[in-house]
Amino acid sequence: MTALLRVRGLNAFHGRAQALFDVSLDVRGGEIVALVGRNGAGKTTLMRALAGLVQATGEIRLDGRRIDGWRADRRVRAGLAWVPEDRRIFQQLTVAQNLEVAEAAARDGAPAWSAARVYGLFPELAPLARRLGGALSGGEQQMLAIGRALMTQPRVVMLDEPSEGVAPIVVERLVQAIRALRGEGLAVLLSEQNEALAAPLADRALALEDGMLATVSGADAGRP
Repeated sequence: MTALLRVRGLNAFHGRAQALFDVSLDVRGGEIVALVGRNGAGKTTLMRALAGLVQATGEIRLDGRRIDGWRADRRVRAGLAWVPEDRRIFQQLTVAQNLEVAEAAARDGAPAWSAARVYGLFPELAPLARRLGGALSGGEQQMLAIGRALMTQPRVVMLDEPSEGVAPIVVERLVQAIRALRGEGLAVLLSEQNEALAAPLADRALALEDGMLATVSGADAGRP
């Protein structure tokens, strides 16, 4: 299957300091690729560079279209969604309103994801539709953050440390949900320190060390 996300020779910078060095990778539809590495290795910087939020050079293609140089909002509308580690839900909006706001940034075309489908993926959120985002537990906020990303109708979903601050009992729910996204044919790029979540999920693992892609494991390990 052709890669939905293709990255070639990506370099990223924090001011004058280079943070990523010549990173290349592919993520296909229906595939979960895990980014592994210690804190500070460059995993979050890589996702921010792909999302258009840090200075970067190199080639980024989304479903065949070159998107490097595009603004972050245009990348979202093209089908690239990012769920950051701090989730960035709207604390003073309800669950339902959070989903509605995300829908406004959606990719053009027939919607694959609606609020009803998000509630189907995360039934825990349905009875909380009128609750403020700031009143949710860590696990509920993570479910909402993923739901918001899905409301933009993505082809590629990037998840940055989804188990951070989440109770262990919720981790299994996240595993089930991320597997469901793979079953929908989405390409998933996952950064995760929790091996209990990442190990059973990832089709391949890419190791980052000091901003450089170090090793690849899993099926088709020879591929970027």
